[in-house]
Amino acid sequence: MQKIVLMLMMVAVFVTQAWAAEKDISAREAKALLDKNKSIYLLDVRTPQEYSQGKLAGSVLIPIGEFERRVREVPKNRTIVVYCAVGSRSKPVASFLAQRGYKDVYNVTDGIVGWYRNGFPIQR
Repeated sequence: MQKIVLMLMMVAVFVTQAWAAEKDISAREAKALLDKNKSIYLLDVRTPQEYSQGKLAGSVLIPIGEFERRVREVPKNRTIVVYCAVGSRSKPVASFLAQRGYKDVYNVTDGIVGWYRNGFPIQR
């Protein structure tokens, strides 16, 4: 009986983690998603200096170093697309959000660099 309970608990943890996972998308996929859904919360987790050099239109800056303190600023009722320069800082932020009950979270794996390389517009 204990083995069955333990197995059920392990399955429950696995399913919970699978549902809580963020989705990795490329800059090209992010652009298509943003074109289709204008209510997306576009979250930039780079530094203020990086943000001032160029950003995606409509993005909100919450630097990764301030994120835990400012997470309440991120709406739970909207799709969230998180980006940084190349996806290394946005990945843990997207995971953090997904694990805390944010439903529709996407991480841009190639970041603003991938966005630029695809020829998409950047605000300066």
